[in-house]
Amino acid sequence: MALAISSLKFEAARSGAQKITYDSDGYHLVRFPYATAEESYDPWNMHGPSAGGGSSKYPDARSGLIWPSHDGWGTLSALVFWAASDRATEYRARFVRDPLNLSTGYDSTATTDIAATGGGQYRSYTWQMFVHPGTPVGLKVAARRGDTHLAVPLVLAEFKLAIETEVIRP
Repeated sequence: MALAISSLKFEAARSGAQKITYDSDGYHLVRFPYATAEESYDPWNMHGPSAGGGSSKYPDARSGLIWPSHDGWGTLSALVFWAASDRATEYRARFVRDPLNLSTGYDSTATTDIAATGGGQYRSYTWQMFVHPGTPVGLKVAARRGDTHLAVPLVLAEFKLAIETEVIRP
């Protein structure tokens, strides 16, 4: 089995606070620095500043995209650590194909909604789906209290895509 992998990491302690801004869908597209985190791994350049034929500079919205290098079965995984907040009552996350409407159109999947627990909020997520070059994927998150979106700081976020490139067909 051959795998193409992109593994991204954001740490507020290294990259500074990430300004939480909500898009029209009520979610924030998590941004990732370009090749600065010691645990980031991207030999296929699926997260490079010019991936997908565009131009990007962290922390613009395109720095939240992984552009799959191959057609295949993609395993997406994420880790999100939120700072402690006594205001938020729920935390959401979703994986999205083309979150910026740059190619095939916004298509969210695997939305998760979890009630807040005491202290910081630490969550991991996994989803599998077919991925294709030309259709980027992103991780979107939200902290809410009722219908109010809150700017609860992210402490750490990781976003990974592993593409199985040798999917057999009958």
